[in-house]
Amino acid sequence: MAAVDAAATALGLSAGQKAADALALVPQLLTADHDPDADRRALESLCDWCVRFSPAVAVDGEDGLLLDITGTDHLWGGEAAMLADLLERLSRWGVPARGAIADTAGAAWALARFGEARFGRGAAVVPPGGQREALARLPVAALRLDEAAQAQLPRLGLHRVGQLYALPRAQMAKRFGIAFTQRLDQALGAAGEALAFRRPASPWFERLAFFEPISAPEDLARVAADVLALICKRLEAEGRGAKRFEVVYHRLDGKAFSVPVGLARPGRDAARLAKLVAPKLDLVDPGFGIDVITVHAFAVEALAQGQARIDAELDAAEALAPLVDRLVNRLGEGRVWRPDPVESHVPERAVGRSAPLATPATARPWNPDLPRPTRLLKRPEPIEVMAKLPDDPPLRFTWRGRHHRLRAAEGPERIGQEWWRGDFDDTGPGRIRDYYRVEDEAGGRFWIYRQGLYGDDASPKWWLHGLFG
Repeated sequence: MAAVDAAATALGLSAGQKAADALALVPQLLTADHDPDADRRALESLCDWCVRFSPAVAVDGEDGLLLDITGTDHLWGGEAAMLADLLERLSRWGVPARGAIADTAGAAWALARFGEARFGRGAAVVPPGGQREALARLPVAALRLDEAAQAQLPRLGLHRVGQLYALPRAQMAKRFGIAFTQRLDQALGAAGEALAFRRPASPWFERLAFFEPISAPEDLARVAADVLALICKRLEAEGRGAKRFEVVYHRLDGKAFSVPVGLARPGRDAARLAKLVAPKLDLVDPGFGIDVITVHAFAVEALAQGQARIDAELDAAEALAPLVDRLVNRLGEGRVWRPDPVESHVPERAVGRSAPLATPATARPWNPDLPRPTRLLKRPEPIEVMAKLPDDPPLRFTWRGRHHRLRAAEGPERIGQEWWRGDFDDTGPGRIRDYYRVEDEAGGRFWIYRQGLYGDDASPKWWLHGLFG
């Protein structure tokens, strides 16, 4: 059996017991198939829900969560009140849980599973620096040791963690492995421990809890502005700004709705951020009510407080930033971009996408003597051309069923293939492009090219690659 409930435990059953033995003891036992994938999804959902308590939450094994609550417990009035609120909410939903708070993840793990709290619905809160004394009475299995060490230590008369404190470290490491001493040091705080948080850990976190749940759209917008004002005040106090903010609405049933917003440049203007959040509130389903709202700030950078100019004018980036922010948050980050030059003479490789207000790339700018069209087609489109042989520009061409008679043309500009990017045998005259800038009688200007040379085995083909103006 993978797990048993409280009633089964009271009847003498335990996890890991064979189902046949359990049925022999309790013939009327009700069982259900174990679904590890569903258990994992439920644990991950619980991990996401715990964001209301801490921005840094990690899944621990198959049945645990580790929260880094550094700097967040004051929002509940202290560590004990925070842990009590967490366990009370889980109990209300029928989720049995034990909890502990300590300076180290190893000590909290040990006390939650092997401390006195595990025998009842209690919680252990270890005062700062008190993990050594708190762990001393626990069994050695509380150190998260491997099975071999857990089996051998009791045979040597070592049943409690406190008995390991005075033993010579070198001999214990030689006998049980370096992982043994590492686990002990991690629990006592003598060694660090890296946790894989489910979302990027950010110390920039604020929270608001409501005495009564809210659901009206105007209330959702108002509390978003309030919680953003809190975190922006912290950012301003430390001379920092952030590029990304995530406002999370926590519903009474535990479901969370995230509303991310981004800025083109680091900022901390709460009113401006609230305006970016407001159009996205239709994605939030308040259900029976929202009782907690949290906000996280990411990509936090130093932001100097600049002095306003006397003529009250802004530079171009500052003036465009509000517009760019509205477009990006309304259309999506990948839909608003700025073309930047890339070092390549092949047209489709000579441009790259950058953030609208990002620092310009260090690549060389485009050659002004070789103008390029303002609109480059994603893929060149075939055209039918009438031209003199062998190298004269076209007299007219047909594109998308429409005929264009030309009155002016410039070119050709010959562009060869970048042979070093692919198979050298694929290069040759058939890959050469001769580009022309042409204008038709209606004033339309086009960028067309001929691929290949006359006189080869295959006849050249003409393509339209871009539009000027």
